[in-house]
Amino acid sequence: MKVVFIGTSEFGVPALSALVASPLHSVVGVITQPDRPTGRQQKLTASPIKEAAFKHHLKIFQPEQIKRESVLKQIAYLQPDVIVVAAYGQILPKAILDLPHYGCLNLHASLLPKYRGASPIQSAILRREKKSGVTVMWMNEGLDTGDVLLAEATPIKTDDTAQTLHDRLAQIGAKALLISLDRLKKGKATRTAQSDLGIPPSYAKKLTKEDGRIDWSKSKRDLDAHIRAMTPWPSAYTWVPDNTSGGNDQKMLKIFTTIFSRRAKGKPGEVIRVDNHGVLVSTGGTGGLLLREVQLEGKKRMHAAEFARGFNLAVGTILG
Repeated sequence: MKVVFIGTSEFGVPALSALVASPLHSVVGVITQPDRPTGRQQKLTASPIKEAAFKHHLKIFQPEQIKRESVLKQIAYLQPDVIVVAAYGQILPKAILDLPHYGCLNLHASLLPKYRGASPIQSAILRREKKSGVTVMWMNEGLDTGDVLLAEATPIKTDDTAQTLHDRLAQIGAKALLISLDRLKKGKATRTAQSDLGIPPSYAKKLTKEDGRIDWSKSKRDLDAHIRAMTPWPSAYTWVPDNTSGGNDQKMLKIFTTIFSRRAKGKPGEVIRVDNHGVLVSTGGTGGLLLREVQLEGKKRMHAAEFARGFNLAVGTILG
């Protein structure tokens, strides 16, 4: 089948690579977002999909807006049998949805209709779901509302971060896409309306830096889920008083790994103990979290005990 692939983020790279490697399909074009400035230097950077497409010597298109008439003409010229979309970042207009013979398929990182929207992986961990998955759906003009062709589930592990779950789902999604296209070609692709799945729809909003801020009044299990959901971005963080400045300054402290503790008794966010095992912080409810791996702003990622020694973190300090 002749495929036009539309995507931007790392999530779609295994799917694109699987299509390129398949003898049954030909990727006739790749559409991705324009290069964007990133990092402190604001260096113009290509999307992961562009980098993968370049590696495979594919035709690349980077329109600022996919709804433009010129983009429709470019896609029509390629004469795709099917269009595949994975984490692109723009909504496709009806004119493009109606273009290919077999329609447009979207690879989404949740078990729809749960967690439609921009942050399905983080939302599943944040809400302490037992499982996640990928859905291959027929695209319509709504936001992740199309009929389901195929869904594949995977358990969410107790130590999964958004990064580890993302990587696993990306690989599952690549296999699910090839199965879906095979069914499509053989006329065996089914359509199940999301309303017929018996699952209430939910939405996953686009994350901001503020979403990473830790609320120590929450339970240790909710905070552990929050920290894992925010890793690697926007990162879970708290504020710590800077005793070295002699004033009231605070510094951002990112937190990456923790261990549950039943021994912490204090105010939410209070440092209860500092030793070679890490920094024990009290949370809402019973117990607390032993911070293991952290990163103070302007410093490298390190063991919490190393941070505490260098920062002269005192027992009784309130984080927040």
